[in-house]
Amino acid sequence: MPVGQILCVDPMDVVGPVARRRIVARALSVALAASPFAVAFGAIASASGLTLAETIGFSTFVFTGSAQFAAVAILADGGAIGAAVSTGLLLNLRSLAFGILLVPDLRGPVWWRALVSQLVIDESTAIATVENDTASRRWGFLVGGVAVFVLWNLSTIVGAVLVPTGGDTIQRYGLDATIPAAFLGLLWPRLADSTQRRVAFAGAAIAIAVTPFTPPGIAIVIAIVAVLAGRRR
Repeated sequence: MPVGQILCVDPMDVVGPVARRRIVARALSVALAASPFAVAFGAIASASGLTLAETIGFSTFVFTGSAQFAAVAILADGGAIGAAVSTGLLLNLRSLAFGILLVPDLRGPVWWRALVSQLVIDESTAIATVENDTASRRWGFLVGGVAVFVLWNLSTIVGAVLVPTGGDTIQRYGLDATIPAAFLGLLWPRLADSTQRRVAFAGAAIAIAVTPFTPPGIAIVIAIVAVLAGRRR
């Protein structure tokens, strides 16, 4: 399949320059918002005894913030590798919903879908799904995924090398608010649609209801029920 057909479903169905600039600006803003957390991850991983190569490997091959933090925390506390892996898998079950949302926009040969599946994360999915046409969604997914991947990995190195005592950085500078703020900015335009408002509120209600009875992170996975129901409708 030609590259033009991979980026845009049809050669005539191209993304205009205005839309491209909007998508690139949105992707960079989200990637920059995630970068402080990558710096914190690099610092925490280094403080937990991981080598620079191991820390970089986490961000390159795992490439999902919540699972990275959870796995490093378990390993730092003396936990088994199996526990770290299983916790990461549980936290990333939400990617199943992302895959369902992105299937119509990422058609192509198996090798291509396998390659770009590494970019299926919260940020790339959010950037893609706020667009209204297939070409723009595909462009948003690719640009968003690559932007976050590059800045996340560079920021991980910065944290591991230059911020060896950065375990308190998140609380000291309020970095824990950056990613929620970025997602709120992406979510807000979608609330104009009544169906998506119902999905958002139903998901939030499910997560809040089950949080007291489930381990950390599982409430978000269970809230996928609302997304799947909305997708079916």
